[in-house]
Amino acid sequence: MGAPGALLVMGVSGSGKSTVGALLASKLGWKFYDADDYHPEENRIKMGKGIPLNDQDRIPWLCNLHDILLRDVSSGQHVVLACSALKKMYRDILRQGKDGAPQKYDESRKEEKLPEVKLFVIHLSGSSEVISGRLLGRKGHFMPPELLQSQFDTLEPPSVPENFIQISVEKDLSEIIATITETLNRK
Repeated sequence: MGAPGALLVMGVSGSGKSTVGALLASKLGWKFYDADDYHPEENRIKMGKGIPLNDQDRIPWLCNLHDILLRDVSSGQHVVLACSALKKMYRDILRQGKDGAPQKYDESRKEEKLPEVKLFVIHLSGSSEVISGRLLGRKGHFMPPELLQSQFDTLEPPSVPENFIQISVEKDLSEIIATITETLNRK
């Protein structure tokens, strides 16, 4: 695959995506984005009321994130994105934009191939007990701990042919960062 243009730090809420992503971006000298900062207000309100987001809520948000990644990567900027990206389809959208989203077949578009973001996925995984404990200690976030089970229910962990590594959230932060950077150095 060659060196990725973008790293996706993914996992359920409370897995440490933002912390790991920001630290990793700082260490690599790459630009950092937290996908939560790009949720439309309707999504924040819905989650704040304890209502899980559905695909219709997420797809426009993911397409916007793809556009940001593509813009930066196309200009030579390497990017780290912290985003739940729980389903393979969501990761496909981050990589391919609207082409990764399910849609009705459109004859006029069959020849059109949009540019793809070279994405390396870092899946922060852990048990619901460990992550639930973290969420209970978190203050001021719009994602309530009650929605954690809906995230585990939605989660489709990365698998081949996706380009990814899986790291336990039970490792300490320096060990997580070291594992990621060692893996990137081998790419």
